[in-house]
Amino acid sequence: MATKFLEIAFTDSVRKAQEHYYGNSQRLTDAPERDTLSDDETLFIQSRDSFYMATVMETGWPYMQHRGGQPGFLRVVSPTQLAFADYKGNRQMLSTGNLTANNRVCLFLIDYPQRTRLKILGHVRIQDARQHSGLVAQLAEPNVHRIVERLFFIDVISFDWNCPKYITPRYTATEVEEAVTPLKQRIAELEAQLKIQN
Repeated sequence: MATKFLEIAFTDSVRKAQEHYYGNSQRLTDAPERDTLSDDETLFIQSRDSFYMATVMETGWPYMQHRGGQPGFLRVVSPTQLAFADYKGNRQMLSTGNLTANNRVCLFLIDYPQRTRLKILGHVRIQDARQHSGLVAQLAEPNVHRIVERLFFIDVISFDWNCPKYITPRYTATEVEEAVTPLKQRIAELEAQLKIQN
């Protein structure tokens, strides 16, 4: 487990809640300055086709947004840095605006079929894609270059894997199609055999 995440998360209010419900609280010491991503985190991140990104508004309210793309669109630049190309959207600029006032971010990545989730804490730096065409070429597939507006660079501070409890398995249309294709083929074979017999 990455201890920096829990050191950050276990605030005084959290420890009071732990004491209220469980009679004691957890206090972490000697956490590193940051936790680095291992091969396990890297492989998991590179296989995701979406994630959720939480920012904080200047009013103090949290804000959650979805980001999606081809598997691997969230790039692992190094064990302490992630990056992704941010596409044109609804022009509200909520996440982007929030991050200019408070660059803290939490990413939430989930693999529903495997019932696995990863949370990542970091600091974001945003670059205007119009001024960095070379980076756009590095961080986005050619078919989406024209819709990239920004580039997000995330300095990873820490991460935490959640337990699989209460994650309902869900499957994409592609995953369902892969699972049922052999069944469809077998049904077609059996129907062809029936036609021959009749």
